[in-house]
Amino acid sequence: MTDLVDRIDLPQLLAAAESVLDEVSDQFVDGLGSPGVHIKGAGDFATEVDLALERRISETLGARTGIEVHGEEFGGPAAESGVMWILDPIDGTFNYSVGMPMAAMLLALAVDGEPVIGLTRMPLIGQSFAGHVGGGLIVNGETMPIVPDSPLQTAVIGLGAFNVKSRGRYPGAARAELQRRLSYRAGRLRMTGSNGIDVAYVAAGVFGGAVSFSAKAWDNAAGAALVRAAGGRATDVAGNPWTVSSSSLVTGNRRLHGELLEVIGEAMPEQVAALRDGRL
Repeated sequence: MTDLVDRIDLPQLLAAAESVLDEVSDQFVDGLGSPGVHIKGAGDFATEVDLALERRISETLGARTGIEVHGEEFGGPAAESGVMWILDPIDGTFNYSVGMPMAAMLLALAVDGEPVIGLTRMPLIGQSFAGHVGGGLIVNGETMPIVPDSPLQTAVIGLGAFNVKSRGRYPGAARAELQRRLSYRAGRLRMTGSNGIDVAYVAAGVFGGAVSFSAKAWDNAAGAALVRAAGGRATDVAGNPWTVSSSSLVTGNRRLHGELLEVIGEAMPEQVAALRDGRL
């Protein structure tokens, strides 16, 4: 991947991506409260704004950069190889549909499955996070210092929403056990309803860490890139470096990340072992 990244002008592509998100921010704001009319599964839906934004961003970004887009709503070429934009037009769609402003546009550039550019744009509350590998984190146009270290016991940890009765790779009961353990190990727990916002806050040092059990690249790629740009850590629950093929995302500052992985290992040992053995 290194040779390919070296041939890419990351600052130029980041600037192009920012200009596209600038142009669609008013559309994002105007659509707040749009109902979820496109049902994708139990408790999972898209609004008309999701679809319209993805079409507009994908077409404009592709025209300006010559790079294809893999999006949540319309898919696209596989993101595991080559150079690919990865887009979630509205992360936190449930929040957005009920009028809650904790929602964001997530955009990343992946090279052979590794995120190298990340953007998290929150137009409803006026926050913007952007960065690329080797370039640091930019928050609202200002370059930030490396994310400071903090211990788990004093930090805010972001967690994704879950149903305690759900099954799948990471059952709800195991997630509930993680929440229970973190409730007395961490400073505070927060559930914003947007994985992308959680991880952007980790990059900026607002949260000390965050855990996402989503296996969808569009949920996690932008945040993983931002955290790495800020000097933090982004892995799966077994500690493997995060790629677009990962089934989870654990982020944190350099000190806290290891502590967070330790608690995850205690809360869901079967799942972590299965991932390490290649069974998950």
